[in-house]
Formats: sequence, structure tokens, C-alpha cells
Amino acid sequence: MLETLDLPEDIKKLTLQQCNKLCQEIRAKLISTVSKTGGHLASNLGVVELTVSLHRIFDSPNDKFVWDVGHQCYTHKILTGRNDSFDTLRQEGGISGFPKPKESEHDSFISGHSSTAISVAAGIAEANRLRDDKHYTVAIVGDGAMTGGLAYEGLNNAGKVKNNRLIVILNDNEMSISKNVGSLAKYLSSIRGTENYVKTKKRVEKHLTSSAIGVPVAKFIKNSKDVLKETVLGSLTIFEDLGFVYLGPVDGHNIEELDEILLAAKSYECPVLVHVNTVKGRGYKPSENNPGEYHGVSRFDIETGNPEAACKDTFSDMFGKFLVQAAKKDDSLCAITAAMEHGTGLHYFSRAFPRRYFDVGIAEQHAVTFAASLAKQGFLPVFAVYSSFLQRAYDQLIHDVAISGAHVVLGVDRAGLVGEDGETHHGMFDVSFISTVPGAVIYSPSCYDELYICMKRAMYEDTGLACVRYPRGSDHTQFDKTALNSDYTHITGKKTDILLISYGRIYDNLFKANKKAMEENINCDLLKLTRIFPIDKTAVNIACSYNKIIFFEEAYDIGSISRQFGSLLIENGYKGSYECVTAKGFVTQSSMNSQFEKLGFSVDKMLERIRKSSGKEM
Repeated sequence: MLETLDLPEDIKKLTLQQCNKLCQEIRAKLISTVSKTGGHLASNLGVVELTVSLHRIFDSPNDKFVWDVGHQCYTHKILTGRNDSFDTLRQEGGISGFPKPKESEHDSFISGHSSTAISVAAGIAEANRLRDDKHYTVAIVGDGAMTGGLAYEGLNNAGKVKNNRLIVILNDNEMSISKNVGSLAKYLSSIRGTENYVKTKKRVEKHLTSSAIGVPVAKFIKNSKDVLKETVLGSLTIFEDLGFVYLGPVDGHNIEELDEILLAAKSYECPVLVHVNTVKGRGYKPSENNPGEYHGVSRFDIETGNPEAACKDTFSDMFGKFLVQAAKKDDSLCAITAAMEHGTGLHYFSRAFPRRYFDVGIAEQHAVTFAASLAKQGFLPVFAVYSSFLQRAYDQLIHDVAISGAHVVLGVDRAGLVGEDGETHHGMFDVSFISTVPGAVIYSPSCYDELYICMKRAMYEDTGLACVRYPRGSDHTQFDKTALNSDYTHITGKKTDILLISYGRIYDNLFKANKKAMEENINCDLLKLTRIFPIDKTAVNIACSYNKIIFFEEAYDIGSISRQFGSLLIENGYKGSYECVTAKGFVTQSSMNSQFEKLGFSVDKMLERIRKSSGKEM
């Protein structure tokens, strides 16, 4: 059916039986494609029927769909002209794993971070209202995203407007990436099992409308939904208190029920929230059984569900294991995550020390302030967070941590490039904004051993905000590790006037490039920074003795360590040649190797730069 239908128009013409067959085909395509490209599987398998129903009831792109986070938009992409190119998912030059307006008119807004959809949809709906456009705006939001404060800021403001066509779909699968936590999860669970509310209401109305006298009674019940809900649910919902008409909950895998409730939502001229219950990972047993592990996956074998090339460990794993060992000796040590228990390696800590483990939901701002408060009470909080998600808590780093002088340790995961997830997920900006926080200290270890050294210093020697940033993936470094430390390492050889500087994982590539340069009789010295901020003045003095300096840095150019290093060189009266090799803007999706090659971080590209600087280009 996928190959013969004119999508999305033909979806409206299908029978329910045909829709169910189409959903089976879509699931097969999702599993087959993601097994080859990697990507977000469980979340997409859970919204197949919902997405089909949305395209049956609404008219995209005139009606706008806003996908929260956007990692569950694969079915939407298949149904909106990208079925033939779906095998290029997350590949260089292919379609993105997230909504992108540049890619299709059916993608109304770019996304990649959580809890933004209601605010975005409210803006679109208000724009439609101002220009008297009668089309609908639909935000599809997971219950995990509802643990983020921005979602409530959006709800609070959107609910005040009574004459727009805004519909919020709450996709309730009891999961974000990790199992949902907190009072909201308990609240949704209390109404999640009441799908019989919708069914009861429909049965009563159908029975009453079968007789003439029943018609006005049925109308009365429809107009008195609050009374009926009070009886069936026991209380009105928080969403109605915020100004929304609440419909649901409804079975998110029953297209007939979805069609009916979405049609009902369209009948209101005010904000509506539709509560949909789904199963994350639906239709693929390994994913259904372990939805957290199949949230974001690398390539895997469909038959077994096993990854094709599983890594023994990662920087995240080693970070988590180190915290467990430290916590055995330190009763004050606490670990915090923002709904990323497995992604940050804190599952080891959560099992070993559940009382000192805190999953705050998708709430990075709260996590930082919460950590600052714990610190002021005498505890040692360590917050593990992806670099790109830490961007959301910049104010809290300044206001709640730095000004108060709280000793908070950040494990900044996924620092640097992350590959196929693209612009929204690269950790390219953390050094730029953290280095503006007074008193902050930043470490960027290049290997596992250095990670341990830096963590010990950040936890037990530093005060204030101490950050240890490390990349996605495993340690495959081969550089000489005999002089590891938490400051810097200066490696000199034969007399040379060229100094090569770097830090983090790409130092290993620089080490290899320099080794090849030596084989070509190009002599350079190396300076590996470990504590990258504040910049060590002795390291700057060392650099001033060279005529040519090249600084390779896996970060955004403006505000980067290399730019700050260059400013210190100028202050010291440096007159030589200084080059910064950095990212000059957003980096689009492609493999890590391709990104390294384009930005000049591969061994070969580094070698080319060294040759050019030495005047020995080949």
C-alpha cells in the first residue's frame, strides 16, 4: 500500500481494515530502516496509528503538526512524500531524524529538544487567529515532555485564549527515555486507565439518541460533560483548570476511536487536549519489552534485536561506574539526571544507591537549582547531563550555582560532535557559555584514565561549579598516556617553531597526525590541555615561545577555548602566527567520520594543516 497510495491524500479514503494493514506496513518499514541506519525506534513504533489518524482527520500542511522533541515523526515523514527516501534517514544528504521545515512543507517547526511543542503550536494558532485563518494547529506531546516546565508555560498561556483552533495531543505511554517519574506520572496513571469514560459516554449517547425523547437528553449530557466526568473520573482534570477542553483518555492503537475523538476535538472553537494512551515500542517485542533501550539505537539485528557492534563500555558507562565507587566511600555524594538514567550511565548508581539518586524528569533548569540547594546543605551533587540539553540551564548556572558559591559538579555528556542526530544534539556550545560563568572550572579528558583524574579533582579539590565534559562513545585513543594529569601536557622533541594544541578526544587524532608529520621530517611540539578553563597561564607562556601555533578544537568558534587562548597570547605580546580550527556554525547530520573530515579534525586533515603551516604542502 505504501508504494501505491498517493500520500497523504489517499489516507482519508481508506477503510479501517485498510488503515490497519497500512500500519503494519509502516511498522515493518520502521523496523527494517532503523535496523540499518540507527535512530529512534520505540517512540515511533508507538505512534503509528495516531499519526495515520491525524492525517485522516486533518489536512497537512494547511493544518500544522508540531511534534514535541520530534524524534517520533518517522511515520509522519513516510506519509508526507518521504517514503521513497526513507532509507536515507539520518544519513548525510538524506532526511533528518527530526522535523525540518527546509526538508518538507509538512514539517512546521524544527525541533530536537523536549517540551517546546505547546509553545510553538500556541504561536502558530495565534498567528492563524490574527489573520483569520481557520486551519488547526496540533501539538503532539509525550507524557515525558510534560515533566518539563516549558510545557506548562505553554499550557498556561494557550489555555487563556478561547477562540483559536489549538489541539494538544497528550501521547501517554508512561515513558520519556527513562521511566517517567514524579507527581505528574502518578496523576496521569490515575486517569490513564479510564478509557472507559469515552466508551461509556458514547454508549449512553448512542442509546439515548435511538429514541426521539433521548435526543434532548443526549444533548444535555454532551453539554454537561463536566458532570459526567466528575462521576466517571472522580474529579476534573488539571488541563481543564488551565482552560482546555479535556477529551479522553482513548486507546491510541484503535484508529476508529482515534478518528472519532479527533473529529470531536475539531468541533470546539477553543483549546482542546486529547489524552491518548499508547504503548512505546508497539509491534516489535524487543522494543516493547525494553522501550528505554530502544529509544535511540544503533544498527541492530532484527531477528535478535542485538546491536551489530556493541561497545564494551563508553565514557558514560565509565563515568557512572566511577560515581558508584566514589559513593561507597562518600555518603554525601548524590547523583542527578534529567530523565536520562541509561543515557548518562547513572543506571549503575541508581541501583547501588537509590536513596541518593534523583531523576527529576526532563527538567534541566530544576536539576541545576536542585543541585545547588543540595550542595548548600552539605551534600556533593553530581548532575550528569547531555551538553546540548545543558544549554537550557544557563541562567541557573549563573544565578543559583555561581552567585551562591555552591559546589556543584557537572558530568557534561555528549560533548562535541554526535553524528547523525545533527544540529540539535551536537555538544558544541558548552565551553562557550560555561566559560562565561564566574568561578567555573572545565575539564575535558581525552581518555578513561584522565576522566577519573578529572572527576576526583572536580569533586574533591575544586569549589564552586566544576564541569567534566566527555564525548559520546568509547575510548579508542592510542596517544602516549605516561604523563596524564588534570592540567596540561607539553610534549617536545627536536627543535621546532611549530606548536600544535588540542584537548579531548581529537587530541588522539592530532597525536597521530603529528607522528605522520615526523615521518615526513616535519617537526612539531604538542600541548594537550586537560583543564581547559580557566586557561593555565603557564601553558600560554609555553605557547608564546613558538613562531607558529595551530589550535584544533571540537567546539563552536565564538567563545571557544582556542579564541580565548588567542586573546591571552595577544595580551602576552605574541607576534607569531596563530590558527584556530573550529566549527564555524551548525553542523548538519552525517557520520562522525564525515563531520571530522569536513571540520578538519581527521588525522589526514590535521596533517594537511600541519604541512601547510610548515611550508611543506604535498
